[in-house]
Amino acid sequence: MPRHLTLPILEETGYVVLDSYQQPIDPAEWKDLEYVDWKSSGDTRFAPLASAYGQIECNGFWHFDPPKADKDGVWIDSQTAIAPTLTRRVQEIGANVGRCRIIELQPNSYADALYNSHLDDNNRLNPEGEGWVLRLFMQLTHNPDSVMILREDINDPSTETRISLPAGAQLLVDSERMWHSVWHQDSAGEARHCLITSVESGPALEKWVFENSPRTKVESAFLDQGEAFRGETIAQERRSARTAYYGYDPTMVMSEA
Repeated sequence: MPRHLTLPILEETGYVVLDSYQQPIDPAEWKDLEYVDWKSSGDTRFAPLASAYGQIECNGFWHFDPPKADKDGVWIDSQTAIAPTLTRRVQEIGANVGRCRIIELQPNSYADALYNSHLDDNNRLNPEGEGWVLRLFMQLTHNPDSVMILREDINDPSTETRISLPAGAQLLVDSERMWHSVWHQDSAGEARHCLITSVESGPALEKWVFENSPRTKVESAFLDQGEAFRGETIAQERRSARTAYYGYDPTMVMSEA
């Protein structure tokens, strides 16, 4: 018997791409929030909407007293007042929510993204028999040249899928299974913003997924083969140097972000 309740639709590929969100959102809902200098997969900051106990911080819920799984997040009134549409988008799913945050990511390279690819520590302290925690990505800024990079095996480029990130893009990912990062390209040097939420698998989430035309396979965004080779080579060299420096491979440590 499985230890946790899961969504069968994720079994094959570990992700689903959903219908694009089409409703207008005032950019002030993410620009005016209070951000925390929290690093994950590059030069990033985060603005939490929900946290372990309603404070403006981004730590894993297991770091608190009492510790808990990444579920039953507490909405932060001062932040949700600024971002009512974003808050409502998540609450309307009806699933149990843990951390809910906007990420701000500065432009990077393909090699940077591969170097920073990681697995998320989503299910620490998650009781057996309850729903497996996934990550829901809701793209806010219009970055059609940027891509979410997913790999089943971090060391095997043939397992890679690249998903474009125009405004409104929505992806549900088993990010404890799928290596992931974002290659953010912007000619003006502007940051990418995305709403990232920890959501619990169960009937409510499954119903919402099927209401949004889930696709379990999409064609990868184009990548020049020369760029692919250079990026892979540089990322592998940087990871090897990092392993030599620390005496272990930090890539194998799940991210708390």
